[in-house]
Order: sequence, then C-alpha cells, then structure tokens
Amino acid sequence: MKRLVRHSWRLALTSLVLFGVLGVGTVSGVLLDRQVLAVYADPGTAPTPAPPDLSLVQEAYDMIQRVYVDRTALQAQHLEYGAIGGMVDALGDTGHSRFLSPAMVKQESELTQGQFEGIGVEVQTKNGAVVVVAPIDGTPAQRAGLRPGDIIAKVNGRDVTGLPLDQVVGLILGPTGTSVTLTIMNPDDGQTRDVTLVRARIALQNVTWRPLPGTTIAHVRIAAFSQGVSADLQKALAEVRAQGMTGVILDLRNDPGGLLDEVIGVASQFLKGGNVLLEQDAAGKTTPVPVQSVGAVTDLPMVVLINGGTASAAEILAGALQDAHRATLTGETTFGTGTVLSQFRLSDGSALLLATEEWLTPAGRVIWHHGISPDVASSLAKDAVPLLPEGESGMTAAQLQTSGDAQLLRALDQLK
Repeated sequence: MKRLVRHSWRLALTSLVLFGVLGVGTVSGVLLDRQVLAVYADPGTAPTPAPPDLSLVQEAYDMIQRVYVDRTALQAQHLEYGAIGGMVDALGDTGHSRFLSPAMVKQESELTQGQFEGIGVEVQTKNGAVVVVAPIDGTPAQRAGLRPGDIIAKVNGRDVTGLPLDQVVGLILGPTGTSVTLTIMNPDDGQTRDVTLVRARIALQNVTWRPLPGTTIAHVRIAAFSQGVSADLQKALAEVRAQGMTGVILDLRNDPGGLLDEVIGVASQFLKGGNVLLEQDAAGKTTPVPVQSVGAVTDLPMVVLINGGTASAAEILAGALQDAHRATLTGETTFGTGTVLSQFRLSDGSALLLATEEWLTPAGRVIWHHGISPDVASSLAKDAVPLLPEGESGMTAAQLQTSGDAQLLRALDQLK
C-alpha cells in the first residue's frame, strides 16, 4: 500500500486536474500529506457522537426539487456530491480533508505513477475560489505561465467562483489534443487574462539535472515524488559525482509532493542518519521515521530552493535537511501541508480524504498551515520564472546571470 504525502488536489488536470502529494495533489496532493487507502473506518477507535438528523437533509433536498426555479441545475449527483463535500468542508480542514469524485480518484492514482493526462496544475479551493498551488514541470500549464496563487475564474467563459472543485475539474477535463480556455485572475491586482491550453498526455520526468553554466555546481530538480523518484535521483547523483561537481542546488520549487516512501528514500541520499520526519496521532503520540541508509552525497555543499508551491513531501524533505543542518534553504515560505490523509472509498468510486495523523519535522516543528521558512529569503520578480535544468542547455554563464531567476543566482552565490 503506497502512502501519499501530497498537497491539495492536482489539476493535472491530467485529464484532470492532476493535481496533486504527499498530496493528493490529483491536483493536489495537498498530500499532502500522506494518503492511505482504506475501505472502512473502525468504529471502535473513537467515541461515537450523536448521529445527525439526516431527515433534515432529505427535507432540504425535497424543497429544492419542488421549488428551485432553474430546473436544469437539479442534477442529482451534483447535489449529492455537493452535500458530501459541504459536510467535509464543515470540518474546517481547508485544503486537506476533502471529497474526491471518481475522476479525481483516478487522476490521483495516475499521478503517483508519474503519468497523467490534462493541463498539469495543482489546485485547491480557497475562500470559494480555485487557486493554483503549482504548475507541473513540462506541462501545458507551466508553458502557459500559470503561477502559484493564480485564480481560475472561468472555464470556457463560465464563471466557476463558488463551484465545488469536482465540478470545476469536470469542466476542465477532456480528451488529449482538445483545448480548454481558462480565465486567470492575478491575486495581486485583480487583472484577468485568458489562457487557452491543449490537453496532453504527459509522462512526468521526476528528476533532471545539469551543471550550471560556467560552474561546477549541479542544478538538480525534483518535480514531484512519484513512484521511482528515489531511484532516479540515485542515478543522477552518481552522475553528479562522476562529473566532479563541487556542490548541489536542489530545486524543490513548485514541487507538490507525492509518495511518503519516495521522500524517505530521497532524504536518505543526503543524510548520514537521524530521522526524516515524525508522525503524530490524535492522542499526541509521535513515531519517528528514520533515515534508511547512509546516502551517496552526504558531504557535498548544498542549497535547497523552496517557494509557496513547495508542498507536502517536498516540505518533508526541506524540513529534514534544515533540521539536520545539511543544507541552507533559500527562497520563500513553503505551502504548509502537514496532515496524513487516509482515503476512504465510497460505493460509487468516489472517496473521502480525511486527516488521521499529522507529520512534523525531525525537530518536532509543525508545518501544517505554517510552512517552512527559508534560511535565506529570496523572491522572484513578478515577470520572472524559475529556470529548470532542461532550459539551461546551451546557456552561457552570462545568460545565466541575466536570466532573472534571482533565487537560483542567490543559491549559486552561497555555494561559491
């Protein structure tokens, strides 16, 4: 059973919203945290509260059916899913515990396998709006310039403000090769722009790296913690060693998270010992999750790049490296996921993601709703985009310096 630590739901919109890691960042991942598949909950593990008066729900449903003027809106499944989603939302665990439609469940599964269909962006709902958590590397969303914090205001001209996330996802879904137009609102100034994206089938490249132009510093990028990422990283780090690199910039910006086992394997390649994280249950009991073995690059100087799109499993890694004083964290405060999510399947293929545990850094720091703060604060200009290793091919040292990626350049200065 694979455990997810992902972020909010991911619109990979892989056909869907990919989104997603240690979130179900099926766009999202705001796995978040870790997702544990389950069929039922043991009723003996907690006090049984007074049962709700479901007749009141039926009464409200019957009233809507009798008198609501827009008869085309009376779709039974939408009302049913809306009621379930509203019940979970009432828990107040915004961006974490949530309801997943069957399409969201399918996309979450695809994301952890490293392949998905869609536009490639992790999203969550916030104050009634659908907000971009992070675009996924190499996807239509990233190429179109979508950024963390962007608000999806309309889909194909339809206002989606206040709609349940599963309905928004349904509007964005579609076959590979077809297009969808999103109206994106800038959260800073309220300006909107229309972006037309062509849905694609995407094989996620979890790990990429290149020597930064004119240096012996390796720029290593982890896009997500999908299945196989720790093995991919091990190969990349062997190449880093073989090519005589003298330092590593580990880029976790806009990384939504993924599988818990993978982040443990990744952290173990940089740490000599200790713990990767602590798991804390509802009673406050903490269980340490140790480093698996001595890693391959425990001695190379290292800087880790983080930002507001760094979530879930990526936050676990950043926190572990920071607590161990193994690396300097540079950039912006991370997203702030931190619950262990258990997935409880419902009879029609939909599911509830419910927070059952919380994870902490090895030093016991709480990440949930707080995020991880950088050791060295650095932000990008409004019109700048992060450089990725594949974009550095053929770049000169002078071009690197004028790239506009202030965070990467700050990290490079630290290692120099």
